Amino acid sequence: MANEFATTDSLNDLRAQLRQFTAERQWEQFHTPKNLASALIVEAAELLEPFQWLNNGKADELGPEKLQAVRHEMADVMAYLIMLADQLNIDLIAATNEKIQLNTRKYPSDIVRGDARKYNEYE
Repeated sequence: MANEFATTDSLNDLRAQLRQFTAERQWEQFHTPKNLASALIVEAAELLEPFQWLNNGKADELGPEKLQAVRHEMADVMAYLIMLADQLNIDLIAATNEKIQLNTRKYPSDIVRGDARKYNEYE
């Protein structure tokens, strides 16, 4: 790799970097959808750990060290999500846009504003 810590703002670029990282280590055999989904859940649980026992879990309660840990766990979650989407041939941008549209219909702003109940709890 030319720049080991290259930055990118494209999911496609990240997917390509993750494919290369995986291929260089011959890990493709382990990256089944089930295994990637399991790893994603483990990383999501690790993302929660720095917030455990905080009063509100806001950024100012974390401090620099815990904030860095959160940053790295968020990156792990995103990486596994991108790899899972890659394995299942799912366009994450399209899927997210679709889900936003579904939620817009399920949670009309004029009805749910300021209310955190689930969609099926509204009259």
